[in-house]
Amino acid sequence: MSELPVYERFHSWQGEGIHLGKSAFFIRLHGCPVHCPWCDSAGTWHPKHRPENVEHLECTDLADEAFYACPEIVVITGGEPAIHDLVGLSYQLRSRNLPVHIETCGAFPIMGEMDWVTVSPKTAAPPIEETFELVDEWKIIVENENSIEKWCEAIPFKDVNEPVWLHPEWSQSQNPKVLKSINEWVKKHGAPFRAGFQMHKLFLADEEDERSRPEASLSHLPDPS
Repeated sequence: MSELPVYERFHSWQGEGIHLGKSAFFIRLHGCPVHCPWCDSAGTWHPKHRPENVEHLECTDLADEAFYACPEIVVITGGEPAIHDLVGLSYQLRSRNLPVHIETCGAFPIMGEMDWVTVSPKTAAPPIEETFELVDEWKIIVENENSIEKWCEAIPFKDVNEPVWLHPEWSQSQNPKVLKSINEWVKKHGAPFRAGFQMHKLFLADEEDERSRPEASLSHLPDPS
């Protein structure tokens, strides 16, 4: 049977995007080659956070655990989940009638059948052409007041039909310049752009499940490279 390295799995609700507010079971996998300096899931890859003994779980066990939680959707995330072979996990989940969502940077081929693909592109690992054919929604992380314009120069969002969510990077979520850049961009350009936010953090929703790990921030740690 196939196994995957699991950082955490827990029952919460989707705090972002089109499926905002839906009951969701999250499966967060270890491993990420991108290493964003503002990563809030650094426990999946940073040596100062990562546990020495990574838990490897069978896909059938993960699918059973998700099934018994009775969520509306299952979200596979990371780290960067697409570096793993997700064929077995997606099959087991879908065989239990659980819609399978993935949150990825889009730089790696997705191995497994997904019902919903959210792509949050990263400068260090741009989306590959295959991703553009699969994406259902985009999520742009707005780090500063120039982020949106830079991403629109890199990706032709004016030509896409999928919503493009503009999320303030969480440490900048109260920065007036960052928020203003999102407000003004959405008002000026309209679709496909939408203002977004990590609503689950306001509710402390993930922490309600004891299986959820505390957020691992990089703000006080040196670059491991």
